[in-house]
Amino acid sequence: MDKSRSLDALSALSQETRLDVFRLLTRAEPAGMVAGDIADAMGARQNTISNNLAILAHAGLIRSVREGRNIRYFADLEGMRGLLSYLMEDCCEGKPEACAPLLGTIARACGRKPEALMPDKVFNVLFLCAGNSARSIMAEAILTRWGQGRFRAFSAGSLPRGEVHPYTLDLLRMQNFDVSFARSKSWDAFTGPDAPELDFVFTVCDTVAGEVCPAWPGQPMTAHWGIPDPAAATGTEAERRLAFADAYRQLNNRISIFVSLPLASLDRLSLQKRLDEIGEVDDPGRRVTPIQNAKTLLSTVE
Repeated sequence: MDKSRSLDALSALSQETRLDVFRLLTRAEPAGMVAGDIADAMGARQNTISNNLAILAHAGLIRSVREGRNIRYFADLEGMRGLLSYLMEDCCEGKPEACAPLLGTIARACGRKPEALMPDKVFNVLFLCAGNSARSIMAEAILTRWGQGRFRAFSAGSLPRGEVHPYTLDLLRMQNFDVSFARSKSWDAFTGPDAPELDFVFTVCDTVAGEVCPAWPGQPMTAHWGIPDPAAATGTEAERRLAFADAYRQLNNRISIFVSLPLASLDRLSLQKRLDEIGEVDDPGRRVTPIQNAKTLLSTVE
């Protein structure tokens, strides 16, 4: 955002009603609100609210989507981030330690940890399924490859089988993975005092999604990315191996989208929405949601 746009944004927010409307819409994210509901919440006439909404939209602070006869309004968080970036681009003469209190205030306002705003943050991600012998092992391997050092991947099971399925190992070797990491283990390994502090926990089977999970260290964000269990597939050997390949393909698709998300710039509510959407990508029987960041989405196993 340049100086002119920043002045427009600050001018728009300098009026009391508009400031209150913008704060109301930030609280309503990601669902947004229609003009009538905004007027009711503000105790103001709808035409007055509509005029102020137009000023906020012109300033790049809100956006709108038509829904039949109504228009739904959303806080434009990218616009606000642009304003904050302009105001802080020369913050503290490049001394991050001096900016730490300010970053901490912004992070807490967004329901995040201050370190989540830092570009060198390494995120700990745990994948869960019941047996920890196929899907979660694949996910751990894929994220380690896609994450390129930005993510530290783990996997576990609620009822671990104690060994990794041989078809899982065969498939990973075919994709040039080093499988020495692969071990079937209980999720109890991630609940003790020495367990890594987790940033994300993803369940990849419906069984675990329906269970009461332990209290994970770090209060991680969670989402369900359910995929049919390839170990339960029946038929010929070729058909059963195809089930493993299909599970790998779906996980590869979803994880490639996940690693492309701008984690440092998404507020917690927007990020949760994106994580939930990823769980619907390429899932038979569910809605497939287009996600802008799915540039690396693959249609077949590489």
